[in-house]
Amino acid sequence: MFKAHLSVVCGRVQPRPAKSSVSAARTFASSAPRSKQRLVILGSGWGGYEILRAIDKKRWNVTMVSPTNAFNFTPLLASCAVGTLEFRCAVEPVRKFSPQVVCYQAWCDTIDFKQKTLKCTPATAPLEYEGSATAGTTTKDTSDPGTSNAFKLRYDKLVIAVGAYSQTFNVPGVKEHAHFLKDVRDARAIRTRIIDCFEQANQPVLSDVQRRNLLNFCIVGGGPTGVEFSAELHDLLHAEIQRHYPTLARMAKITLYDVAPNILGSFDKSLGIYAENKFRRDGISIKTRHHVERVEKDRMFVKEQGEVPFGLLVWSTGLAPNPLIQSIDSLEKHDKTQSLFTDQNLNVITKEGHADPDVWAIGDAANIKGQLHPATAQVANQKGKYLAQKLNKIVKDQEHTKPFEFQNQGSLAYLGDWKAIYDRSSAETVKTKETGRVAWLLWRSAYFTMTLSIRNKILVPTYWFLNWIFGRDLTRF
Repeated sequence: MFKAHLSVVCGRVQPRPAKSSVSAARTFASSAPRSKQRLVILGSGWGGYEILRAIDKKRWNVTMVSPTNAFNFTPLLASCAVGTLEFRCAVEPVRKFSPQVVCYQAWCDTIDFKQKTLKCTPATAPLEYEGSATAGTTTKDTSDPGTSNAFKLRYDKLVIAVGAYSQTFNVPGVKEHAHFLKDVRDARAIRTRIIDCFEQANQPVLSDVQRRNLLNFCIVGGGPTGVEFSAELHDLLHAEIQRHYPTLARMAKITLYDVAPNILGSFDKSLGIYAENKFRRDGISIKTRHHVERVEKDRMFVKEQGEVPFGLLVWSTGLAPNPLIQSIDSLEKHDKTQSLFTDQNLNVITKEGHADPDVWAIGDAANIKGQLHPATAQVANQKGKYLAQKLNKIVKDQEHTKPFEFQNQGSLAYLGDWKAIYDRSSAETVKTKETGRVAWLLWRSAYFTMTLSIRNKILVPTYWFLNWIFGRDLTRF
């Protein structure tokens, strides 16, 4: 008897025979107009999304493969996590380029460089089907036939921009009990947890010791992400929380941990000292040269301190290689970071020492051999712009041999109370550094101009103004 399943293709729901569902899922994406070369972009981060915006979609047959269907504007995530901005201010939808661009919410598991094929796994929840014991679950499961089976894609040109994962240094319990701050979903979870901590601590059945444990907010990692989140959380505690939970606000504590001797090690030393002094004046405890040994539910164990209870733990200690990059063994990699080596034109380098003319790698997943660029959004974005220009010339059979050159625009970090630091001391031209309110104005103006869509150029300053007038929303929903 004919049984039909539902297949989602480019936003449309279509019936299909059950027996042919697996083969259809594996092959429907592979046919492309012969008149255009297929360009596949892996990742929708700072590099991949910039290429998606700037690529000539009339000449290229573009396919985007990413586990998320949006670009995350990472500098604003800390603001979103405490309610200074709403979540939609920090995302740009990938689907805005459909149907010119084919988009698949999926992971790329392996790359066959000789056959020019990709093996991908859907990042969506598996479809319910008859006889499934796990129907309706949202966990990644690729063993059920006809649901999340892997499919293959072919490419003519490939851009690897898969980024990196959060580094945990294999500390037990971090993935299970800590929060990361890599995308909007992380920011939403942190914001919910902050409100939960205060609502739980407000219950009359708790002792003061239990309340202090709940309101101990720990941040591990003294880089820009950890510092900016600490600053945003401090602003929240000394504004809306102090107004609406005056007794609990006095019990709340922020502690910043790092294994290094100083926070903000990538900044000029004087700016790092400025940030530390400001944090100490604000009551933010800084624990440098501290090592977290393991994390359990609601507590962690620090080598120099012992057991530390917490209500919220945010973990931001650098980057770990993406599993896709780890699976590649035919290309040259950096010994320490495992990122792919590229030449100055951003083409990946084979182990034989040759550049692959059809494959490029950008962002946190790659480094130019012989050069050391920071793993920042600024570098990934500039590489994305460069590569989009190169690809648009390639498709027109025009020569583009100019090598990539990084233009250091400086680094910014928000410190709370409308103060920030700006470091451009390592730039080749116009070396400068700023602190305080001037740096804060630079921070605000830079992120306002960097927001990509007109919608967010309106939303971001609007929410800044609304929160300045009415305060942050403490609703949990």
